[in-house]
Formats: sequence, structure tokens, C-alpha cells
Amino acid sequence: MKKRIVAGILVAMMAIAAVGCGKETAKDAAKGGAEYTIGIAQFAEHGSLDNCREGFLEGLKEEGIVEGENLEVLYDNAQTDTGTASTIADNYVSKKVDMICAIATPCAMSAYNATMNTDIPVVYTAISDPVGAQLASKDGKSVGNVTGTSDALPVKEQLAMIRNVLPDAKKVGIIYTTSEANSVSTIAEYKKYAKDYDFEIVETGINTVGDVDMAAADMVTKVDCITNLTDNTVVSALQTVLDHANEAKIPVFGSEVEQVKAGCVAAVGIDYFALGKQTGKMAAKILKGEAKASDMPFEVISEPSSYFNSEAAAKISLDVADKFADAETYDKIEVSK
Repeated sequence: MKKRIVAGILVAMMAIAAVGCGKETAKDAAKGGAEYTIGIAQFAEHGSLDNCREGFLEGLKEEGIVEGENLEVLYDNAQTDTGTASTIADNYVSKKVDMICAIATPCAMSAYNATMNTDIPVVYTAISDPVGAQLASKDGKSVGNVTGTSDALPVKEQLAMIRNVLPDAKKVGIIYTTSEANSVSTIAEYKKYAKDYDFEIVETGINTVGDVDMAAADMVTKVDCITNLTDNTVVSALQTVLDHANEAKIPVFGSEVEQVKAGCVAAVGIDYFALGKQTGKMAAKILKGEAKASDMPFEVISEPSSYFNSEAAAKISLDVADKFADAETYDKIEVSK
């Protein structure tokens, strides 16, 4: 009798297990066979980096990794503080996430350092100079379990556009954060090519967002125009720069569409949603086991986009609409691609 009872219990347990396994199999099939947790660390809160994040999630989605279905996303913003960026990265490591997506150079460097003795891959985006940030070797290859996309600016194209818009300009001002490696390397690029377009670069370095107001007030007295980088600290205070420049009636050129939407006159720059999307597709390959971050060289956007804000030009009485005559309309911004 006892044997029969035991046997009955075993049969029941096996049946329950089989049903449970069947449900789990169906669940796994619906989720693509795996679940992932990604920590997204973003250095600052502004349009271009937000577009990167949204594009990243869209790139994953197109590869079958969807937030709320088979993907859990942890999101934190460092608010332009490098110490906070390090804390965020350390927290993701302690939670043993499957991957860290680092948006902007300080977060990427923090994530790389935090994961160095782990098997957690880091995928970065919006990094102007991965080599200068020591995230890649000179030939573009990864220096560890880290890869991603670069938003290196098309400096020559930007200078050519500024020369076309302002044929008599001599001095181009740039405000940048001295602690942002991406900005330092981009300043070097501007200086390298400025003479080819008969420009002098006038630079002002800042340390915090609180320095932008004084730097902008001084800058507009020295230059014919300002060109803005993808410097996260300066972009966070872009309106301050625009206010001083508009009052002085000098144009500010941006480096991507969100800056032009905010009031810069024009830009030849990066489509950050597309950049983020490209990064998401790279991340999907790593999560699915199709590639290793350590074997993937960083990638770049091959073709820059051009943007023109006619209202911003009119505000400073800059009549250059004829130079963008072929532009298409994008909300209140005229966009040529």
C-alpha cells in the first residue's frame, strides 16, 4: 500500500513537473529563449543622448529583444557628474546585469573600469574618440570586453558649411569641458583643419555647467561665430550660450539636430537616433552569443546629416536662406540630407 502511495505521489510530481516545463518552454519560446537585463548609464540629460538611448532600444527591438517582454532595463542618469557615473557602473556590476550600455565618454570609461574583472560586456555610444578614451586601440580594435559606436564629428564638413554661410568670418569660438576627453580630441581636430578654411579657433575651457554663463558672455565679444561640440556639460546649458550669442547677433552652429531645434542656426552632424540604433544591433549580437564585444571594432555613422533653422537665423538678422534653398521642412527646422 505504501509503495502504491509513493508511486502515485511520484507520478503526480512528474506530471506537475511536465506541465511546468511545458509552460516554461512556451514562455521561453515567446521570449526568444532568453531574458536579459541591461543597465543603461547616461551621462547627461539632453536631446542627443536621449535620442541615443531611444535608438539603442529600437535597435534591440528590431533584433527581437524587447523591453517589457524579454528585456529588463535599468536606467540611470549621472547628471554630468563623473563620480555619479562611477557609482552607477559599480551598482550595475553588483546587480550582475547581462550588459552595460554606456552613453557618452565618462559613463563608458566608468563602465569599462567597473567591469574589468567581470564577464559583463560594455557597449558604448556617443563616444567622440574611443582611442583617446582608451576604450579602443589605434587600429579600432577593442581593448577588452567593450565595443560600441563613435559620434566623431565631421569637422571638415562643419567648417566648410560655416565658411559658406559666413564668407567674411575669421574667428570661430568653441566652449568645451576640459575633463571631457571627447571634447579635448575634437578641439584638436578643429585646430588641425581650421587653417584650410582660413579660420582661427578661439577656445574657452570650463569645469562645470556653472561656468558656461561667464564663458559665453566673454566668448561672444571675441569671435564671429560659435560652433558647439557634443560636449555634454555645454549642451546641458546650450540655452545660456544661445542667449548671449543672440544678444550679440552672432550665430551659433550646432553638431546635431537637437541643437538646431534648440536654436542653433545650422549643423553638419550626427543623427543620434540612428547612432543608438546601430549600437543596439551590435548589442543584440553580443547578447545572443553571435559575437563577443572583445572581437568587435567600434563603428561610426558613415554619412553626416545637415540641418538649418531659418527662425534662428532670422532672430539674429542672418540672411542665408538662399544657401539652404534645397532644404526640406522638418517641423520649424529646415533640414537637408
